[in-house]
Amino acid sequence: MIEASSVDNATAPLPINHDFTPQDEDMARSEATFRFIVQNVSELKEQVLSPACYVRCLPWKILVLVRNTTRNDHQPHKALGVFLQCNGECSSPGWSCYGLGELKLLSYKPEGTHLCRKIHHMYHCKEDDWGFAHFIAWDDLMNPDNGFVKNDSITLEAHVIAEAPHGVSWDSKKHTGYVGLKNQGATCYMNSLLQTLFFTNVLRKAVYKIPTVGDDSSRSVAFALQRVFYDLQFSEKPVATKKLTKSFGWETLDSFMQHDVQEFLRVLLDKLENKMKGTLVEGTVPKLFEGKMTSFIKCKNVNCTSTRVETFYDIQLSVKGNNNIYESFKDYISTELLDGDNKYDAGEHGLQEAEKGVRFDVFPPVLHLHLLRFQYDPQRDASVKFNDRFEFYEEINLDPYLQEVPSTPSHYTLHAVLVHSGDNHGGHYVVFINPKGDGKNYTIEIRFTRRFRIRHTARSL
Repeated sequence: MIEASSVDNATAPLPINHDFTPQDEDMARSEATFRFIVQNVSELKEQVLSPACYVRCLPWKILVLVRNTTRNDHQPHKALGVFLQCNGECSSPGWSCYGLGELKLLSYKPEGTHLCRKIHHMYHCKEDDWGFAHFIAWDDLMNPDNGFVKNDSITLEAHVIAEAPHGVSWDSKKHTGYVGLKNQGATCYMNSLLQTLFFTNVLRKAVYKIPTVGDDSSRSVAFALQRVFYDLQFSEKPVATKKLTKSFGWETLDSFMQHDVQEFLRVLLDKLENKMKGTLVEGTVPKLFEGKMTSFIKCKNVNCTSTRVETFYDIQLSVKGNNNIYESFKDYISTELLDGDNKYDAGEHGLQEAEKGVRFDVFPPVLHLHLLRFQYDPQRDASVKFNDRFEFYEEINLDPYLQEVPSTPSHYTLHAVLVHSGDNHGGHYVVFINPKGDGKNYTIEIRFTRRFRIRHTARSL
């Protein structure tokens, strides 16, 4: 319940001529910041609630109360409790909404510090508020050196980021313009790929142009995918995928079994590529997703080099030991020294010391990056997930990792991020998609997958 606290520097005196400053935006917004001024705080005895600020069409309020307890030394202890309440007046069971953000007690002093505590919780009818029973000790609150109290008033600020709620009236098409995909049991990896591929406009239009007249919908992957894409574009309700999985030859049980998302992507694109052959859209898949790299082994003491050009549809980046995408790319192209018992067999030159590595020749317009958060641990004889912090950016420049300076810069804009929480046995998966490239993300909830996938799209698209 209690999160680590932090403080922020105040930059200017805060106005106190109002008690609530909501953002005048759409009630269906996914994020909002609002303030609540508590008057006569020294006389506060009962809990007080701020006016509602609507996020995801649900009312969010700041709840403030005084907590009187006894410490371990039997001395009385008084503290200020601060909570974030969601949909508190709803008595209907079955609703839920995941929210995260922070609660902040603001200092009125120009050089003062704000007290900030982060919060995240799955709100539902039995737990519609979450926060801190001891947000700050009463003595610290009333200490004039901290600058929290002015004219017997305090100002609290809440920043809320919420996912689409469940169990309440929520019209995704109306509020976002998009709809989701139904989960058959463990088809999250498939749903995530379908959503990101759907928002790849060039691919979606090419899929529509595949000739499928006379195809059996229960066996034609292309025809079933056309139907899914069409429903995602025009349906008012979440879209079913049973006909698509049936076209894969899956039985019902397969939809409740975990499949590898990377392998699924490659198989799906391969099926589409084969179906596009001999049509107007032939070659669309490699034009969008195929890159080239050169694997090499170069001897250090003799003039002998072995090279092999390879194509790729995705790049697996190591997370362990790397802090961000650029460090992972640098690690990817780093060379390995073949020496000692591991010398390279250079044919007529015999065993030689050599350097082994890869160099990128061409990056594709749409780049799939798979972060290797799951790796085999021989000591545990099991797959282990690395939850290390890993930084990625809205825009990246990959020119430094190419063998030659490209005629078209390899500058990419972040298009989608799939975030996994849990372990290799299961967990929760949320997909953030930026369909228009304008920084406005839409969240799609799915469940149970194993990979963390980042997708970058070239600006030219």
